[in-house]
Amino acid sequence: MTKVTRLLLFLIAINCQPLLARKLTLTSPDNQIQVNLLESKTQGQWYLQINRSIGEYATTVIPRIDLGLKLSDEDLSQELSFVKSSRPKPIREEYDALQGKRSHRVNSANEVIVTLESNSKRRINLIIRAYEDGVAFRYRLLGKEETFVVTDELTSYTIPDSTRRWLQKFNPANEGYYRETITGNDQKDWAYPALFLTRDSSTWYLLHEADLGRSYCGTKLTNYSDKNQYKLTFPDDWNGRHQGEVQPTITTPWASPWRVIILGSLADIVESTLVDDLSKPSAVEDTDWIKPGLVSWNYWSNNHGTKDFQVVKAFTDLAVKMDWPYTLLDWEWDAMTNGGNLDDALEYIHSKGIQPLIWYNSGGDHTWVGATPKDRMLTHENRVAEFKKLKERGIVGVKVDFFESEKQDMINYYLDIIEDAADYEIMVYFHGCLVPRGWQRTYPHLMTYEGVRGAEWYNNVPDFTYEAPVHNTILPFTRNVVGSMDYTPVTFTNSQHPHITSYGHEVALGVLFESSLQHLADRPYGYNQLPFEVQSFLKDIPTVWDDTKLLSGYPGKEVLMARRSDQTWFLSGINGEDKEKRRTISLGFLPVNQQYKLLLIADGEHDTVFSINHQVVDSTDTVEVKMLRRGGFTASLIPIFD
Repeated sequence: MTKVTRLLLFLIAINCQPLLARKLTLTSPDNQIQVNLLESKTQGQWYLQINRSIGEYATTVIPRIDLGLKLSDEDLSQELSFVKSSRPKPIREEYDALQGKRSHRVNSANEVIVTLESNSKRRINLIIRAYEDGVAFRYRLLGKEETFVVTDELTSYTIPDSTRRWLQKFNPANEGYYRETITGNDQKDWAYPALFLTRDSSTWYLLHEADLGRSYCGTKLTNYSDKNQYKLTFPDDWNGRHQGEVQPTITTPWASPWRVIILGSLADIVESTLVDDLSKPSAVEDTDWIKPGLVSWNYWSNNHGTKDFQVVKAFTDLAVKMDWPYTLLDWEWDAMTNGGNLDDALEYIHSKGIQPLIWYNSGGDHTWVGATPKDRMLTHENRVAEFKKLKERGIVGVKVDFFESEKQDMINYYLDIIEDAADYEIMVYFHGCLVPRGWQRTYPHLMTYEGVRGAEWYNNVPDFTYEAPVHNTILPFTRNVVGSMDYTPVTFTNSQHPHITSYGHEVALGVLFESSLQHLADRPYGYNQLPFEVQSFLKDIPTVWDDTKLLSGYPGKEVLMARRSDQTWFLSGINGEDKEKRRTISLGFLPVNQQYKLLLIADGEHDTVFSINHQVVDSTDTVEVKMLRRGGFTASLIPIFD
């Protein structure tokens, strides 16, 4: 089908009134993605269908997305009449981001607003956007100010059997493993984001949500009623120790979070910024105080490290040696002994030219964790008092932990912390938390989130030793797509449970995993033992990127990625499988007629040895790399100027 033919069909669908009652088609600006609005055989029930054209080939990506809300006084999921549709409106946006995979963002879409009406004459808008890298839709209720409880959201995605899927069983901390299946036979609660590959292997897509605000709760996916129908589901009552209401309360006018389907090639998924694109622009005007960077962190190697003043000093000295701007005072800072307390630690850290970050328990009855202090973040008055003290003491960021719920009250708590911190120029990051929903665009001092089973799990369970190689190759295609991810990577020594990943694999994670505060988690000895070139490389890893390109990969098997910071490119690759691999990497993504100094840090003859090579290359060259089983490599490409 030609572009002209598709455009004519689109115009017919928009302008033909009899047809509008049954079907509407919206096409992305590049004409590759089509969204159809259709009416079910049960009249008055509406659903979306997503198709994709690849040249002359067309495929149905998601055959059916059911729609609707149930309010406390009315069911807005059935017996809805089509009233009207707006004309397609082009969306074209450019903005700059302080964090993430790409500094300058450009996105384009076409938008239609559909109005449906219930038997009681209440109207609900469905706002649909077709982007060049996906589809998004949200519900909107207009009218006078009224308050309702949303008792259920009926949005659900029909995923046919033989669709390959990578799903993580939901837990409130979002710290599980992704498992690959080709059926819906596992019927569970599933976490965001969820990755799928169509039956014909032509299209990848990732399900998520964006622009979650105070007027809703976080949702997850469940397929209990129909194994092939993944329904948006509110939190369980037991989340947050039964604190807070499961069903959100809304006040009109109101709009739901965006329901997001990123789709295309696997590179389209990895490189997409759609979750941020759909979220509100920055609410922080002056951002000069927001400084991403590398952090030394003592918890991984010593779970009670911050309790020991001498350990705090050692990790401050590590930050000095490695030219990292930050060190984290993790839990038990209020019980510090062995030669000093918090005041002594802050004096020492500042004397070395390092900036401290500090941990807090989110506190309250929603968490079972008793670690203190528990009360400093709970109320506006407590937060203001604490942030004022931190500002006076030169503490520039807070890590807040153990939220354990995505109910509406907890979404408000997250946003309260973020907004109060901005008034005192305090950076924020969350642990034991939800996964990103686009807040980093709106609040650029929100630096990163955990929401991942990261390296600290070498402390917790023996199975992480054997799961990590495959797990690490899935995260770039799932969790890290939607926002910064505080995995706390790059560890060479062992914690409670050992590694079976190679040293080359571990170095690669510092580039492969994006987090604007990147906590490099090993003990000082782990970095001091490294060759000079590797130490130098780890001093200069950027934590924000101007561009990101997926070179190749497949979840669970391997990932090869290129990232750019200013004019320097970085390569990274990891192997999740138990077999050695050799790869030839084309440098065709480099600017033409420009030479680069290549430093390649790859696997040596065995897991704890590096192969280090220097070359001069340009865009016409290729790089040969060897990855041991569970191995990896990384490289920098620095431009040469006369």
